[in-house]
Amino acid sequence: MVLVLRIKKRDSISILESLTGGVVPPRGLHHIMVGRTQEAEQILKDLQNVQAGSSMIKFFIGDYGSGKSFMQGLVKQVGLEKDFVVTQADFTTNKRLNGGGYALPLYTELINNLSIKTFPEGNALSILMDEWITQIQKKVKEEGNYTKIDFSNLDFVKDIEKKVVSEVVEMDTLAGGYDFSHILNIYFKGFIEEDIDIQRKALRWLRGEYGTKTEARKDLGVRNIINDDNYYSYLKVFVQFVKQIGYSGLVINLDEAVNLYKINHPLSRERNYETILSIYNDCLQGTVEGFYFTFSGTSDFLKDDRRGLYSYGALRRRLEVNRYETEEHRDLSQPVIQLIPLKQEELFVLLQRVRDIHAHHYQYQSNIEDKEIKTFIIQEFSLPGAEQYTTVGHIIKRFLDALNILMSNPSIDRQQIFNKKDIQSEEEKPDIMDRFSIT
Repeated sequence: MVLVLRIKKRDSISILESLTGGVVPPRGLHHIMVGRTQEAEQILKDLQNVQAGSSMIKFFIGDYGSGKSFMQGLVKQVGLEKDFVVTQADFTTNKRLNGGGYALPLYTELINNLSIKTFPEGNALSILMDEWITQIQKKVKEEGNYTKIDFSNLDFVKDIEKKVVSEVVEMDTLAGGYDFSHILNIYFKGFIEEDIDIQRKALRWLRGEYGTKTEARKDLGVRNIINDDNYYSYLKVFVQFVKQIGYSGLVINLDEAVNLYKINHPLSRERNYETILSIYNDCLQGTVEGFYFTFSGTSDFLKDDRRGLYSYGALRRRLEVNRYETEEHRDLSQPVIQLIPLKQEELFVLLQRVRDIHAHHYQYQSNIEDKEIKTFIIQEFSLPGAEQYTTVGHIIKRFLDALNILMSNPSIDRQQIFNKKDIQSEEEKPDIMDRFSIT
């Protein structure tokens, strides 16, 4: 039976295009969330704790196709709904946490990917700066009993300048806070004087795009620039800035952590793990408020004694998984969440939803029956090597391919897709058939 859906067009197109492309949809994840209720509830609890003044760190660990990127997408969606600033980046051979000219590109990507509820696609840095300016204007107008925001009024401008100083003075005590405050002042001055160029240069500095201190001093009169060595200090300043302008905190999703595990040079790999340890300690010892860090990686990234996080003694002690946890009884409050791939019954429900979203989006009445979806799944897992190499993402993509063909070619022989003859022999494949509790 096809369900009656209430789904926005922009959500359905995001879901269908992303799943067809083999990536996690940037929006509408709640429509396709299956088998992750406990994890979603834990994410919500974590974010509420961060809202209350703490910081947290999570590691989503699992094999390829187990749903790590989906979980980080869910973190983003929930975070935006809870008024967090959210950003994300992938680790690559050229983007890491520490040294060698590789850390700054990671920082720059994080700043470029800043998202907020009203601007979820990234590049929200200038929006945040303008929100800060708007808030200052409103505060001065109300506190000074001005009838309007008027930059031709010298008294109003002086009060604005005093307010900017009082707003940023709290950041001066943080490492990097003085320079950050200086850039905020410059940006505001550029706004008052309608100097687009100086505002652009201030944003460039915040993104870590100045290559030398000499150039930054010439353009902005600032003493330092953001680089490989200090970028994390500036992230800690930035999280205080977003909290100051009314956001709940800063969510940072870091994906493909297996690329840290793959670093061949032992010292370089260890330095990256040292940075993870610093982040972990800051989050759990209460030295910084408003962070929600997530890392996603494979089991090797976590548990390999030679190259993984467990090879670094201090991290191993902190990240060892609860020994009493089982697949049935889980501890999702711990820093490490081990993701279990969807069961075939859950995959069945997911494909039902994909079928219904596809029909709703393209406005046709689907005649794909539940038993045909079951047949499709059995076929996919009957292929040689499927148990090891087939992921949920692969199956969803192929199912959408089938739906697109059937929609465009109504007269096609459905047996070409749902080939019941080849899979109906339960004697040949009893283990696959028995996995289904559905009828």
